[in-house]
Parts: sequence; C-alpha cells; structure tokens
Amino acid sequence: MSIIREDGGRLNAFGKEPAMEVIEKEAGQNKKFRLLIIGSALVIGCLIAFTVTIS
Repeated sequence: MSIIREDGGRLNAFGKEPAMEVIEKEAGQNKKFRLLIIGSALVIGCLIAFTVTIS
C-alpha cells in the first residue's frame, strides 16, 4: 500500500490497483447470441419430437 502525507500531517493509504483488462464488446455478444440460437433450436426440436410422440 502506498501511504502519503497530506496537508495537516494526516496520512492517507491507497491500495494497489489491479491491472486493467481490455474486453472486446463484440466477442461476448457473439457468444451469447450463438448460445441463444442453439438453445432455441434444441427447445423447438424437443417440442416437435414431443408432439410427434403424443399424436
């Protein structure tokens, strides 16, 4: 921790900040969109199979 002395003799402590990471916005959205499409296709496929077995 870094400690500095302010006016009036007060001490102020600052914690060590973590390194910053750059996250690409498009990469996360693309993955979520793919999961949504695959999940939707599975649900529709299961509903069709369920309907065929009932009738």
